[in-house]
Parts: sequence; C-alpha cells; structure tokens
Amino acid sequence: MAEDTTRYASRDEVPERYRWDLSSLFENDDAFEAALATARCLPDQYAAWEGRALESGENLLAFLRFDDEATLRVQRLWNYAGRRADEDTRKGHYQDLNSQVTTFVSKVGAAAAWFRPAILALDSQTLGEWYDTTPGLELYRLALDRVTALRAHVLPQAQEALLAQAGEMAAQPGLIFTMLNDADLRFPDASDANGTTHPVTHGSFVPLEMSHDRTLRESAYHSVYASYRAVRNTSAAALAAQMRELKFFADARHYASSLEASLAPTEVPVSVYENLIASVRRNLDPLHRFMTMRRDALGLSKMRYWDVYAPAFPAPTATYTFEEASELMLRALAPLGEGYVATVREGLEKRWIDVFETPGKMSGAYSADGHGMNPLILLNYQGTLDDVFTLVHEMGHAMQTWLSNHAQPARYAEYPMFVAEVASTTNECLLMRYLLANETDGARRAFLLDHFCEQFRTTLYRQTLFAEFERDANEACARGVGLCADDLSDRYRALNDEYYGPVVQSDDDIALEWARIPHFYYDYYVYVYATSFAAAVAISEKILTRGKPAVDDYLAFLSGGCSASPIDLLREAGVDMSTGEPVDEALAVFASMVDELKSQVSPS
Repeated sequence: MAEDTTRYASRDEVPERYRWDLSSLFENDDAFEAALATARCLPDQYAAWEGRALESGENLLAFLRFDDEATLRVQRLWNYAGRRADEDTRKGHYQDLNSQVTTFVSKVGAAAAWFRPAILALDSQTLGEWYDTTPGLELYRLALDRVTALRAHVLPQAQEALLAQAGEMAAQPGLIFTMLNDADLRFPDASDANGTTHPVTHGSFVPLEMSHDRTLRESAYHSVYASYRAVRNTSAAALAAQMRELKFFADARHYASSLEASLAPTEVPVSVYENLIASVRRNLDPLHRFMTMRRDALGLSKMRYWDVYAPAFPAPTATYTFEEASELMLRALAPLGEGYVATVREGLEKRWIDVFETPGKMSGAYSADGHGMNPLILLNYQGTLDDVFTLVHEMGHAMQTWLSNHAQPARYAEYPMFVAEVASTTNECLLMRYLLANETDGARRAFLLDHFCEQFRTTLYRQTLFAEFERDANEACARGVGLCADDLSDRYRALNDEYYGPVVQSDDDIALEWARIPHFYYDYYVYVYATSFAAAVAISEKILTRGKPAVDDYLAFLSGGCSASPIDLLREAGVDMSTGEPVDEALAVFASMVDELKSQVSPS
C-alpha cells in the first residue's frame, strides 16, 4: 500500500520518491548561492552592451547570444529559489533567498531595458543587411520582428518615459479593488436549515454554494451580494478607472480600441475574441437545456442563481493512492502515443513532482518551467478524483515544457499565454473520456458527465460571458457612457439572463456579480480560458477519432514553443482559432453530453 494516506508532520518524513528533484537546477544550496554570487555582475554586463550592441551585425548577434545565456542563468536562479521557498513558506532562509533573487531579476530587467527602444530606432534596411551578412543572426529574426512589429505604437523616447512614469498610477484601480475586495469587505455569516451559522469568506463562498442545504446556499448568496450592494458605487468607480486607464494607453499608442491594444502584442487578432463570443452566442441552447436538466435533477420547481453550483449527482467516494492515480493517468494518456507516455513515466520516476501536503508548503498546484531543466510540478495530493485531474492537468503543462525545450532553441522555447492552458486541458479531456469509456455504473457515469458539463459551463460559457461584459463595458467607456453602478449592473444582469435562459430565475443580486470578479482588472485576459478550453476539447476529439495523424499534429504543436504566432501554432494541431469552428465543435460535444446526461436522469 502506498504511503500517500499519511499526514506528514514534516517534509523530512516524506519518502524521497514523493519529493521533487531540483538537481537539474543546482546540486544543492551551496551551488545555488555560488551561482547567484557569480551572476550579480549581469546588470553591469547588460549596461556595458548599451551603445555598442547595435554597432554591427556581429555585435548584435553577440549581444543576443549573451542575452540568451543570461536569461537561462536568471531562470535557473529564480526557479531554484522559488521552489525551495514553496517547500516550506515558514523557513526564513529560503524566503530571504527568494526575495534576493526577485530583487536581482528586477535589476537585470532594468539594466536590459535599453535594448527595445534601441532596436526600434535602428533603420530596417540596416537590420536587413545584417541578416544577410551575419551568419547566425537569422535565428533571431522572428524575435526581433515581434519587437519591430509594434513600431507604429511606440512613441518618441520622452513620451515613452512619461508613459513609464504613469505605470504606477495605472496600477491603482486594481490595487483599489484588491484593498476593497480582500482587505475591507466582510460578509455576514450564513445560516443553514437548522439555524447553524457558517462563516462566509471569499474562499468559503463557492463551497457553501455547493452545499446540499438550499437554505444555506441562499443565505450565503444574499450575504455576499448584500455586502457588494453596500459598496456598489465605489466598485463601479474602481472599474471605471480601470477602463479609463486602458483607454488612455490605447489612445496614446494609437490603437483603435483598448481590446486591440491588449491583443496586438500577443499576436492574437481581435477577430478571435469576437468569434469566440459569436460562437458561444450561437450555442446557448445546449446551456439552457443543461440548466433545465440540472433543475429537474435537483427536484426544483424554480431554479435560482444560488442553485447553479448545487451538486445534482452524488460524488464518488473512491480515493486513489498516488501510484493508482499515476497508472490511471498513463492509461488515459495512451492515445498520445508510446513516446509521450514514456516521457510521462520518466517524469514520475525522475521525481518531477512534489506530491504531498506538509506543514508550511505552498498551497494549490502548479507546473514550473525553464530551459535546460526538468519540469517541476507542485501538488498537495489528497487522493480524490479532483486530485487525479489536477495531476493530469499539471503534467500537460510539464510535457509542453519538456517537448518545447527539446525542440526549440532557448529564445523560442517558452510558449505564449494564449496556448498555455491547451495542453493541460487536453489531458483533462482525455482523462474524462477514458473514465467515461470505462464506467458502467449509472450513478458514477452521471456524476462524470455532469462534472464535464460543468467544466463547459464554468470555463467556456461563463468566461465568455465575462469577456463579452468586459468588451461591452470598455466600449461604453470609450463613448463616455454607461459607467455608473446601475449601468454596469443592468448590462451584467442582461447577459446572465441571456446566457442562462429562462430556467434560472433572475434577481437583482446577480446583477452585482461584476463587482466581485478580479479578472476585470486583468486587461482582457478571461477570454483565454474559454479559447484554450474550446481548443483542448476539439483537439482531444480529433486525437480520439483520427488517431496518429492528429497525435502527430498535436505533438508538433506542443513542441512549437513560441516559434510561430499562437494562432499558427494551434493550426498545427488542426485547430483554427481565427474562425469560430473550434468553439462550435467543442459546444457540439457539450450538447451531446447534455443529451446523454438527460437520458440518465429521465430514461425513456
């Protein structure tokens, strides 16, 4: 029997096979500290290149190679310090080292900041001649093209300096939201059907909304939104300030909109954002049918917004040792081919993963990456089915890192954020498909189907709803209208009513949900969750139905790093996100799942 049911009193008690191996970074702390001491000269070395890096093609090539090497050194230092600090956040020594590295990274970044405006000031004809006459410089053409592509939106040096000085001011709307939301807001306790009170916090709210006790769900719901109602005008002012800040920078840099200003540096056309919303809008009927099915499964005559997260089907009680979870992962990922699975197995054997919770360990889960190192995964494994999905999810990130590192030079190994969640979610989809294909028990199958459908609801539909609200609110800001609390609430309530349909009875509280969503301060980021999920569903279906050709395309995508635009990378995997087709395909899968789940609830 595996030891993963043990509650470890300290990290030292955890068997070595369940602790990650950081030796691909540094052999030990002494080697790390020696490397940090040696690297402290990097800011001076960057500064020494200013003024001579662009004297010739040979000098530019030498600088770019130096920059590659320095970046790898910094990444290794940052990773080692961060991973050690996360092993036990109570250890002051590692927290201090992590703080030192963070400060060091900032100094390196500041010392290298001269390069971007310098390359933009370089005559394009001169740069073209250098490509022709300097062997080796061609490797960097794409990276330099990405800088020069934004030349039309880069201002003269004095104006750039002024915008940089405005950066701290521009961060204030998000800071104000954080202080209001996280530091100042308090929610009244909620009461259950027996009159027992339960604390309501940001962390406990969704778990309370998932309670079987409807009285508790409703009480928690009103607790939260009554508190936001009391600060709705302050919340609206903060969000309006965020939108005005985005408009200011978009106007200053000569973009047509704040949406274009956000997407252009990521090489994502605005049409991708618009196509996502249009496709989801075309496919609202399956969501309406899903909510109707869940209302019936819950035995409700009327569904309210405090019922949306309620468990409609009993969760399985089975638990998995880490070894069992690992074997389940390997079986589920078998469609990706022997090579992929062999590398995953190698990652398990070579201790890419820090498995179990220990006192002081960083909470949650993540995958850390960098060129020239093994991927590293932090878990706090408890043995639930959700933990198995988390393992598979993080291994997806790790495998994309491993494949990109082995296929790409350092300059192009890091994959862009637009595709960052595709590999992880594809793994989750393959695990879900494997579980469904091998589940014969009706109750467990209904739970799995509902679990998968909920992922569609919360990731594809809900995040697109957020994206549509963010777009429309920013467009209203550009026109100078619709920024007060009532306008924002009316817009948000209308979207919820349209997305969820008449089966979910609307109320004034859901209209205030915009006030508690931190993503609206992330500058048009939420759409990436939805596009990544849609792409992953489409890719996993191709893998399962088309076999090796689809797998080969997908592995080429995983190996691509940032060697092409994110749209072109996904095209390699057979998914064209410049159209609405992948979203339509994903929502067709959702519709079929809803139909099957409905047949489980109400068999003919």
